Amino acid sequence: MLDYKQRFIQFMVENEVLCFGDFTLKSGRKAPYFINAGKYRTGSQIAQLGEYYAECFLEHGVDAKTLIGPAYKGIPLAVATAIALATRHGVDVGFCFDRKEIKDHGEGGMFVGQALKDGDKVAIIEDVMTSGKALREILPKVKQEAAVKVQAMIISVDRQEKGTGEKSAVDEAYDEFGIKVYSIVTMQDIIEAIENGVIAGREYLQAMKDYRKQYGAGV
Repeated sequence: MLDYKQRFIQFMVENEVLCFGDFTLKSGRKAPYFINAGKYRTGSQIAQLGEYYAECFLEHGVDAKTLIGPAYKGIPLAVATAIALATRHGVDVGFCFDRKEIKDHGEGGMFVGQALKDGDKVAIIEDVMTSGKALREILPKVKQEAAVKVQAMIISVDRQEKGTGEKSAVDEAYDEFGIKVYSIVTMQDIIEAIENGVIAGREYLQAMKDYRKQYGAGV
């Protein structure tokens, strides 16, 4: 029986979110795989995605009462995760997201949804982490709103690539901000899924291992 990580990898492939081939990434690196979260476009897809995030949240025992979804990609992810936690696991958490501009009328403020208060325990929900840019952008906004405790950041895939130095972006986030970043799956999980026949792609296996050897952190 497949675990939730293996099922998630199958889910990504089935929805063409995880593709194999020859891709040039934003960083300029040539990669044998590509992850395009923009392929999540339907209600059923986002509902299932929220369930995988909820599984990750619970697996790591994240002690947070509010989920923050950075605009824009993080918004549906935080909402879907909150729904899955409530309906599937009986865990009711709040959610909120930032505006691109501070609103000076109506309820006003920078955030929409659950109001953030000093001492609140929160988790940030995002799609992937490549350089840590999203975290660096959302943290000042959150801290400006209230003195919250960021318990974790949850992402779908940890590419396990070197960030600005020899460490991965995930490890750099912990060193810089003291924030644990948990991923539903890692690049190594995807490689093992191919090796174990969970998904097809054996013809790309060596290229993926070579890429990991060249750009991988802690390899």
